[in-house]
Amino acid sequence: MEDLDLSAFGQDVWWIVLVKALLIFVVLVLLTLFNIWWERRVVARMQHRIGPNVHGPFGLLQSLADGVKLALKEDIIPTAADKAVFLLAPVLVVIPAFTTFAVIPFGPEVNLFGQMTPLQLTDMPVAVLFVMAIASIGIYGIVLGGWSSGSTYSLLGGLRSSAQMISYEIPMGLALIAVFMYAGSLSTSEIVAAQDDLWFGLILFPSFVIYVLSMVGEVNRAPFDLPEAEGELVGGFHTEYSSLKFALFFLGEYINMATVSAIATTLFLGGWHAPFWLDSLYAGFNEGYWPVLWFFGKVLLFIFMFIWLRGTLPRLRYDQFMALGWKVLIPVSLAWVVLVAAMRYASTSLTLDTTDYLIGGGAIVVVILLAGFLPLGRREDDVVVDEAPQPTGTYPVPPMPGRAVRGAAAPLTFPTGPDETVPAGTTQES
Repeated sequence: MEDLDLSAFGQDVWWIVLVKALLIFVVLVLLTLFNIWWERRVVARMQHRIGPNVHGPFGLLQSLADGVKLALKEDIIPTAADKAVFLLAPVLVVIPAFTTFAVIPFGPEVNLFGQMTPLQLTDMPVAVLFVMAIASIGIYGIVLGGWSSGSTYSLLGGLRSSAQMISYEIPMGLALIAVFMYAGSLSTSEIVAAQDDLWFGLILFPSFVIYVLSMVGEVNRAPFDLPEAEGELVGGFHTEYSSLKFALFFLGEYINMATVSAIATTLFLGGWHAPFWLDSLYAGFNEGYWPVLWFFGKVLLFIFMFIWLRGTLPRLRYDQFMALGWKVLIPVSLAWVVLVAAMRYASTSLTLDTTDYLIGGGAIVVVILLAGFLPLGRREDDVVVDEAPQPTGTYPVPPMPGRAVRGAAAPLTFPTGPDETVPAGTTQES
C-alpha cells in the first residue's frame, strides 16, 4: 500500500463542516422515516396485507404521523426510577449512532457550494477503530436504561441486550481484521480506494458472512431480537419508557441498522464505487454525485435483508443464539484470520506460483470435508426411562427419566382396527 494520504481532510472552512454535519443528520432522520415505512410495507406484502397507505402518497407520511403521536403522548417516569440516569440512557443510545457516520465516505471529492471537499465529514488513520469504539458506547445506554427503570423486566432486558451486543462485537471485530490485512490501513477512505478493482466481500467472503451474521445480532433484529422477547420480557430494556424517550430508543435502533449496513458497504462492497464495474462503461459513474446513489443503493440492500429476515425467520432461543456466537462465529473467525495471515505472508514473502496455491487450497478443502465426517457430538437414539413404581396414597405422576433423554421421541402408534389395543407407552388421540 502507498503512504496514507489524508491531506484532503481537515482543510474545509467552518461552514462547509457545518453543512456536511447537518446533511448527515437530515439524511439519517429521513432514512429512518423511510426505513420504518419500507419495513411495514414489505412485511405486509409478505403476509398478504396492505400496510400503511393512508397518510401521504403510498402511506409515506405514516412514519411521520407515528413520530408526532409519540411526541404528544404522556411522558411517564416510574417512581422507583433513577431519574437522571433514566433520562440520560436514550441520549447515550442515539448520539453514538449519529457520530459513527462522521467517518463514513459517501463519495469522492465534489464541488459543494463552490468548495472542493470530499463527501465525508472527516477521516483518520484509525477510523474503523473509532467506529467500533463509538458503537460500544451505545451498550451503556441500553444497560443504564434497563437498570434505571427500577423494573425487573427492564433489568433482564438490559442484561440480555448487553450480553448479546458484547458477544457479537467480538466476531464482528475479528471479521474486520482480514480487511485491514488486505487494505493495509484502518482509514475508511483508504479501504474504499483499495477496493477499486475487486471488492473485499468477494475475496474475503467468509469475513463478509461472519460480519453480516454478527451485525444482525449486534442491532437486536429478528431472528436475534432476544432482548425484546415479548413473551418473556414484555418489551425489554425500554419497557418503562414512553413518549419521546421511547422514540429515541426506536430512532437509535433504526440508525444502527443503517450504520452497520454502511460499514458493511464501506468495508466489503467497495463503498461508493459503482457496482458490477459499471465505470468500465462510463467513467463518470464514479465521479461527482453518482457515487452517492451507489452507496445508498448498497445500504438499502442490506436494510432489505434485515426486513426479509424479520418477515421469514422465527426468533431463536437465547441459549442457541449465544452458542452461535461463542461456539461457532468466534472460533471460525479466529481460524479464518490465521489462514488469511498465512496467505498474505505466502503471497508477499514466498515465491509461489498458482499451482502451489491451488494445491494448498485443495488440501484445506479436503481437511474441512473430512472433519465433517468425524463422529463428534453424535447423539444416541436410545431413550432410557426409569419405570419406577407409583407410591400408594398419592396422585399419579408420569415416570421421570433417570438421565437426560437423548435422540428422537418414541414413535406414536395407533390402532387400525376395533380389536387392536394401543401399546404401552403411547397415547391414543380421539
